[in-house]
Amino acid sequence: MKFGLTVPTFTWPGLDRKMARLVTRDMAQRAERLGYDSITVWDHLLSAPGLYGGSWMDPLMVLSCVAGATERIALGTHILVVPLRHPVLLAKELATLDHMSEGRFFFGVGPGWNEPEFTAMGIPMKERGRRTDEVLDAVKLLLTGENVSFQGRYWQFEDVTIEPRPERYFTVWVAGGSRVPDALSPDKPYMVKSVMHRIAKHADVFTVRASGKLEWVVRDIRTMREYLPSVGRDPGTLGIAHVQAGYVVDTDDTEKALSIQRKPMETIMGTNRSWEHLQGCYLLGSVGDVVAKLKALEEAGIEHVTIQPAAPEMEQVELWMDRIIRPHFR
Repeated sequence: MKFGLTVPTFTWPGLDRKMARLVTRDMAQRAERLGYDSITVWDHLLSAPGLYGGSWMDPLMVLSCVAGATERIALGTHILVVPLRHPVLLAKELATLDHMSEGRFFFGVGPGWNEPEFTAMGIPMKERGRRTDEVLDAVKLLLTGENVSFQGRYWQFEDVTIEPRPERYFTVWVAGGSRVPDALSPDKPYMVKSVMHRIAKHADVFTVRASGKLEWVVRDIRTMREYLPSVGRDPGTLGIAHVQAGYVVDTDDTEKALSIQRKPMETIMGTNRSWEHLQGCYLLGSVGDVVAKLKALEEAGIEHVTIQPAAPEMEQVELWMDRIIRPHFR
């Protein structure tokens, strides 16, 4: 199983500008030296009180800084909310990022769920799924041909050529999955058919979300694999990835670990969801507890786990590698 690092680009009152350098240069370079397989960024246009404790910096701008600070490691978006973006401008930004990183970029996408972000952009929330599908079609068209035209429901363009275009189109990672019901989010506690169709059509990799329970992650993988043959796709052609968050405490004492982890996790995630809920969703507990959860995910078919440390601390980058990844999965 491969492991990626989601650099902690979140922000809240009290964090100063030193974190920007830590995240975009120091952490990225350390992750590359330590042997992580990828560096990714989360995407939230606005804060989401009740579901998260803060907001995030712009993902593509952060990733461009990371590209300039690294040389070999794969770089991607986990998870870019594409229905908020115009496909022509997005295609130009992604092509530039791929060009400047010498082909290291992969394209992780999702439809989003935070309604105030859609309201701020003048986009009805109910259109998020169809807009996501349209952006994926349009961006691929723009980055694989010259003088292309597109007539969609939401976006139209004529005779457009984006340069430079990638030598090969990006690997596309499409996110989805079950979510514990919450009044602040419209997502369901099961895989919905429109998401399954999107994954089957567009995804090289299915990114299973962590906003549920471990058994739901396993169920979502099984559901997707059972669905693919019905639309004529071999399940073996779809990679399986997972986005996660956590905070390593170097101890085999579960209660001690949880007592230390609670503050950083509630700082990033907020307190609307119960502490028990966060424990069910994310990689928490002792070193042994975290390894056991990851082994269960590996057994379920997860091939790539991307981890968001719950604090902007360099020590977390090292602890994940030294105590979890290297001794148990390398």
